[in-house]
Amino acid sequence: MDALIYVLIAVLSGSGVLLFSKVKNKKVVDQKEAAPVVAVAVPAAVENESVVIEAKTAAKEIVVEAKDEALKITTEATQKAKEILGRTEEAEKNVAVDKAQLEAKARDIEEKARSLKLIKESIEKKQLDVDDLFRQQKEKLEQVSSLTKEEARNLLLERFDKELVDEKGRRIKEMEERISKDSDLKAQEILMDALKFGATDYIVDYTTSRVKIPDDEIKGRIIGKAGRNIMSFEKLTGVELDLDSTPGEIIVSSFDPVRREIARLALERLITDGRIQPVRIEDIVEATKKEVDHIIFKEGDGLCHRLGVYNLPKEVVETLGRFKFRFSYGQNMTKHTLEVVKIGVAIAHELKANVEVVKMGCLLHDIGKVLNDEEGNHIQIGVDYLRKQNIADEVMACVAEHHEDKPYSSLESAIVGLADHISGARPSARSEDYESFAKRMKDLETAALSFDGVESAYAISAGREVRVFVKPERVDDASTALLAREIAKKIELEQNYPGVVKVTVIRETKVSETAK
Repeated sequence: MDALIYVLIAVLSGSGVLLFSKVKNKKVVDQKEAAPVVAVAVPAAVENESVVIEAKTAAKEIVVEAKDEALKITTEATQKAKEILGRTEEAEKNVAVDKAQLEAKARDIEEKARSLKLIKESIEKKQLDVDDLFRQQKEKLEQVSSLTKEEARNLLLERFDKELVDEKGRRIKEMEERISKDSDLKAQEILMDALKFGATDYIVDYTTSRVKIPDDEIKGRIIGKAGRNIMSFEKLTGVELDLDSTPGEIIVSSFDPVRREIARLALERLITDGRIQPVRIEDIVEATKKEVDHIIFKEGDGLCHRLGVYNLPKEVVETLGRFKFRFSYGQNMTKHTLEVVKIGVAIAHELKANVEVVKMGCLLHDIGKVLNDEEGNHIQIGVDYLRKQNIADEVMACVAEHHEDKPYSSLESAIVGLADHISGARPSARSEDYESFAKRMKDLETAALSFDGVESAYAISAGREVRVFVKPERVDDASTALLAREIAKKIELEQNYPGVVKVTVIRETKVSETAK
């Protein structure tokens, strides 16, 4: 490529002379810069067409190679231009970022300078105030130094009087706030004491129900042959029937109100049905028990609905339904509970206590009275029962303290106790409170049930008799008399009771067959 290429260019001219130009590195040199041209005179006749064609071909190749080289150079130049442009743009971006950072720093510096200026001005102002105060104090000292003892004393007292006025105003305000708070508490105490003075503790409880009969002849059918009917009825219901005390009526006696209600309804149905016999008695008593269970739940649900309480467990609602058949404070316990809740809620609103806690405490305060299967007083029985039902501690405290067995732990407990006392203030009399009576009845039955072979036991005649039914397959006739004596001895040694207690042990064999 670097060698000198001699290109023959045929120039057809009128003179017929061929000129030879010298080209270096494939570039055609301008005639002014070209090497000396060697002219050779060739006769016009010697002109050869093939030489011309070769010369043209060589010229075209040189032109193509020149264009390729020019394109390559252009491409490289363009690429380099793009790279230079990219670096330029990146440099511009960096310059812009640096400029923004510098502007932010400049603004920050300006803000700090402004803050420092304000601080400086504040310091200068305080310094001026200090200087002014110092000047005033200096002037006052100069004045005091020229005052007499009496003048200085009067000036000091005048300053103290001003300070005392401010202190007096502050203390009066504090005293007013304290008096307001103490007066509220005192008003609550006065109201509570006033309510306590209005409460009494007279209670009337009912342990009998009466069933009217169309004529006295029905009593004989109720007794049955050899007393089979009445014995079967009393065993199945756990009550005592008194057929002799009142003409035209049969008295159903039991300390358990639910048992007494079941017996009353069953006896009325037997009298209406007319078929009074052990099998029929058993069927009607069983059906009546199911109906009474339904009545109990419906009564409890109705009580809760009337009081707006809807979040109690089903078992608690059913237990509250037993209030329908229980009497306390001279009235049905459902009515007593409604009255206690109304009184308690009214007092809670007046004293700004927790109304919901008071409402629940009043509703559940006597729930232990209908839990006859447990031992203890109705307060402890109720608290233990409510604890199993996950009732709130605040409500259980109201139940536990409503008779002041424990000191009141809250205003809500005191309100529940007062509402109960107010509702129980009934002009009546009692020889024995219901709780002691129920406990004595329960203890008599428990004493009998503690012996092996006893199937069931019922305290009747207000605790003057215990009727015991034994399992005939485990207790024979000879052992029956011995069992009765042992039960009576146990009651005599362990329990306190008025008068005497009669123990009756009954052994009954019943065999049933089905005809097919």
